[in-house]
Amino acid sequence: MSRVAEGVSPLELADYQKAVRLVLRHPLVTSGYPDRAALATVRRWADQLRTDLMEVLGYRLVTTADTARLQRAQDGLDATRPALTRAGRPFDRRRYAYLVLTLAALGRHGAQVALGELADAVAADAVRIDGLGLDTARKPDRDAFVDAVTWLTERGALTLADGSATAWAGDPERAEALYDIDREILLAVHHPTRVLQHLTSVTALLDSSGALGLSAGRAAQRRDQARRARRLVLENPVAYYADADSELLGQLRAPALAEDLERLTGLTVERRAEGVALIDTSGRLSDVRFPGGGTVAQAALLLAARISAAVQRSGRHALELLPAPTAAERLAARARRIDGALPSRGTVAELTELAEPDEESAYETVVDADHEPGETRYPFVTDSWLRGRLKEIIGEYGAGFAADLRGDPDRLLDQALDLLAAMSLIVRVDGGALALPLLARYRGVTARVKTRTAPQPPAQTALFDDETAKDPTP
Repeated sequence: MSRVAEGVSPLELADYQKAVRLVLRHPLVTSGYPDRAALATVRRWADQLRTDLMEVLGYRLVTTADTARLQRAQDGLDATRPALTRAGRPFDRRRYAYLVLTLAALGRHGAQVALGELADAVAADAVRIDGLGLDTARKPDRDAFVDAVTWLTERGALTLADGSATAWAGDPERAEALYDIDREILLAVHHPTRVLQHLTSVTALLDSSGALGLSAGRAAQRRDQARRARRLVLENPVAYYADADSELLGQLRAPALAEDLERLTGLTVERRAEGVALIDTSGRLSDVRFPGGGTVAQAALLLAARISAAVQRSGRHALELLPAPTAAERLAARARRIDGALPSRGTVAELTELAEPDEESAYETVVDADHEPGETRYPFVTDSWLRGRLKEIIGEYGAGFAADLRGDPDRLLDQALDLLAAMSLIVRVDGGALALPLLARYRGVTARVKTRTAPQPPAQTALFDDETAKDPTP
């Protein structure tokens, strides 16, 4: 029997699980972020949360009078949870750089700061970084800077006391904005578990059991493997057995994993022959919902259906089968790209290949009898095939797509494939993509274009009828 939430009565368990989902979804909670009731909810259950999150996941919850900060243990490099601009788009490298420089500049100011003064301080640091800079005479630079400031404002690190950041971004000669600085929240925003100046590779930010001060020893190693397995299921749309080494594979298959995660989060763990998934039908824990609204999500769903249909072909029309890069190989590739930008380049340690299970596929992976024993191969679709299918989708359903993406199919395809990869439905490889087992959920998707009626102006939007679309994956 799971010992999670031992101090919580059955009548209060749902409220406790709501607090768990809240702090997992928003690792930084303040008096105003993500809403005014959130901090009180977390503080009510703070003691139990600290115990369970550490025991189950190896996460440390740090609370103060005005903040609750979850320090996650990072097992991989995840690009699926970006900071977002005022328009809801992911931060680019410039915005991330401005955000970090803004945090540094705020540490040198008092209780208040004017936006123009803060921009000058950031510009003085940015000019020393090759290829960056911040020219307040350029509207794109001002917009990027204001996006970084707004991100901090939304979390309460800065509070607008007077003026308007949007007006300043429009014309800094005519407008200004004044901010109060909350140093407690600033400290919670940037709370690294390592001395960053000592890092020679981004991978040093991983293996966080040591960073959080967890004990060593064989028993502790088994406990850490169990935590890692739970994190893998919690933090990803699906945990494939094929990506797990032998120790982690045993933990993923252990009954205790499902018991602990279900009692902690209130969600359902689904087991299949090829992996484990935590199902969030409410969307209250997931940071990305799929299927979802918008042109990219709709195009991705229709593209997933076409790939899945192609996977079912047999005989001479069957797709070529190729091995997927292992999780370790994908991690190493991401690390190399990041480490290439470090002032002092380190080396990425060689990672061992992860074991594959020998089990019948309930997720409908196609296995080639001619490949090496224990190596799973996946159907491969080429870039040209994908472009052709997207062209068909635009031709049939493009009336419901955003005009800018409809007119730029290469960009739409790239974004749709990125979304499918983020949901563990495909792996992008040189020359195309590999279809992963979870993709089978979306075969047979149908769609129709529905014309809006008055009083709105004539327009069209894509609506999806498939039952699968009503139950988002985790």
